[in-house]
Amino acid sequence: MKNRLFMLSIIVLTVACKNETKEQNSKTSMAVDYSETKKVDTVDTYFGTKVKDPYRWLEDDRSEETGKWVAAQNKTTFGYLENIPFREDLKKRLSDLWNYEKVGSPFKEGDYTYFYKNNGLQNQFVIYRFKNEGDEPEVFLDPNTFSKDGTTSLAGASFSKNGKLLAYSISEGGSDWRKVIIKNVETNEIVEDTIIDVKFSGMSWKGNEGFYYSSYDKPKGSELSAKTDQHKLYYHKLGTPQKEDQLIFGGTPEEKHRYVGGSVTEDDRFLIISGSVSTSGNKLFIKDLTKPNSSLITILNEPNSDSYIIENVGSKLYIVTNLNAPNQKIVTVDAANPTPENWKDFIPETENVLSPNTGGGYFFAEYMVDAVSKVLQYDYDGKLIREIELPGVGSANGFGSKKEEKELYYSFTNYKTPGTIYKYDIEKGDSKIYYKPKIDFNPDNYESKQVFYTSKDGTKVPMIITHKKGIELNGKNPTILYGYGGFNISLTPSFSIANAVWMEQGGIYAVPNLRGGGEYGKKWHNAGTKMQKQNVFDDFIAAAEFLIAKKYTSSDYLAIRGGSNGGLLVGATMTQRPDLMKVALPAVGVLDMLRYHTFTAGAGWAYDYGTAEDNKEMFDYLKGYSPVHNVKEGVQYPATLVTTGDHDDRVVPAHSFKFAAELQAKQTGDNPTLIRIETNAGHGSGNVTKTMDLYVDIFSFTLHNMGYEVLPEKVNNKVKG
Repeated sequence: MKNRLFMLSIIVLTVACKNETKEQNSKTSMAVDYSETKKVDTVDTYFGTKVKDPYRWLEDDRSEETGKWVAAQNKTTFGYLENIPFREDLKKRLSDLWNYEKVGSPFKEGDYTYFYKNNGLQNQFVIYRFKNEGDEPEVFLDPNTFSKDGTTSLAGASFSKNGKLLAYSISEGGSDWRKVIIKNVETNEIVEDTIIDVKFSGMSWKGNEGFYYSSYDKPKGSELSAKTDQHKLYYHKLGTPQKEDQLIFGGTPEEKHRYVGGSVTEDDRFLIISGSVSTSGNKLFIKDLTKPNSSLITILNEPNSDSYIIENVGSKLYIVTNLNAPNQKIVTVDAANPTPENWKDFIPETENVLSPNTGGGYFFAEYMVDAVSKVLQYDYDGKLIREIELPGVGSANGFGSKKEEKELYYSFTNYKTPGTIYKYDIEKGDSKIYYKPKIDFNPDNYESKQVFYTSKDGTKVPMIITHKKGIELNGKNPTILYGYGGFNISLTPSFSIANAVWMEQGGIYAVPNLRGGGEYGKKWHNAGTKMQKQNVFDDFIAAAEFLIAKKYTSSDYLAIRGGSNGGLLVGATMTQRPDLMKVALPAVGVLDMLRYHTFTAGAGWAYDYGTAEDNKEMFDYLKGYSPVHNVKEGVQYPATLVTTGDHDDRVVPAHSFKFAAELQAKQTGDNPTLIRIETNAGHGSGNVTKTMDLYVDIFSFTLHNMGYEVLPEKVNNKVKG
């Protein structure tokens, strides 16, 4: 509109687009014929209060009836999505942008240097290797060959100390249950039988003789939904059958540990064992592997902190802990007397949250400063060597290597910058670009800025807003507000191909750092747990209100999105404030807060949520926000696309099934309430094809329900003339 010579034609086009938008809004009320979901008369009683659960039958993931319901819902959902006119245009753009080479940081194991690479649209990353600099890399392990449809993925890889053997785990259909395969790296031959029924586990080698791993006993009933709450640590010795694997820790009826992990120090001297009842807090133990039949030494016998051993020099241990240090610190102690009264500060706590790593004989202390990275290098005496100069404002990850290495690699990214790998000279402190992706996206055309807004109780909350430069703040920009807010997890800036496509269309992407996360340490986490969980929803609602007040968007152009605990966030927000957004996108959400702890490892989430069995006050609080129990008759909820996977055995799909059924039964008005159930997919684990298809459907649904019949970029170009 700046060119006055074309003012008349622009006015004509603007009027035409306004008329087109009115026509679009009338078209988006696409009729949806939901298949009726039967109700049952199941009633639970909590502290004298009766609670109906009419869709309890959908919890049986093995029943034929549930399978038919899933098929019927998918038929309705995909029938709706396939009628969105610009869906194929969006799919082509996403596929084109996704199709660039992606390379991971190299790492040395034995005689080889390895790295992960994806040519562009491969479903899984491939592991390559070479012996000497300048050699042509060869394919070492290609997970794309694991299954015909690409749904079996590489879930973890661990090399023996001499690098001659590899133990790698695979996930089938996205399940958290794994199989472990052992391979000779020289001959590429599988060396023994596959280890099965492994879950929530790494593999940590003791020399070259065997490795430690963790798992649960196979549950009675469905392995995808039955409760698992007794985690155990095993040692597998090469050349012996799995049934002879030694139980190292866990399994005593009087003391349950829902999460157990074991790792061996780099020098092979100590086995470190962590035992947790919930996702927050752990006990810590150590065993001297150089002494036959040595006993387990207790470092922490109460799970009232998050503590782990990051390094050792002989018997001197370096422990990362938030015990009496909510933002974490590193302490030192001798392994002979390792309890807290003997700890000495090595890198003290600061006002920023610490996430350290080690490499090349140094400590690298990464700090989050308002969710943005700052990295300091220390020697083993605790002397500050330097602050590492990062390429910009964003997230730096890596800074880890073996002690003898002279160089290490780290990656840098933010919401508008694709991840770039840097090689770092450990002694000199110099960084240089090792790998920069060649992608059809220009970060210079976009801006990303951090704002601070005020939540309901006066708390200041940061949020990063990213979009094309020069957008008009007129309240009409399609916006996705994404959040998580739980489990001490921090949302730091990172690039997403899918979000790049969203922003290309003129979309805004906003991410607030809600309470319940870890951006400001344990206090920030605790402020969003149990009886304070409403703080998280209030923070999210306040973020939406900020975006609307500042005219980034309006309720007609706002979508809220989150997955897992973030799915709960979306479900609670949309049931509390259905007027606030046009579209709601809860993914693999924890949506039944009265029964979440009865499935798989859900009982371990009680630190964040509490359970309905704790006491009447906790039950009333959970019932007060549980999305499944707060869908009301006579309310117009936003257009909703619930997404889940049929093999999600972390947050079982029954949460999403029941929530969708409630919405479909009670929704008032024409906004669609659909559920998209991915087959052979789990809790976010999937392949590139399935991931792209999911984003195409999410963005298509979102834009269509905001009134678009063509992609926003085409409308904008038409208006610009």
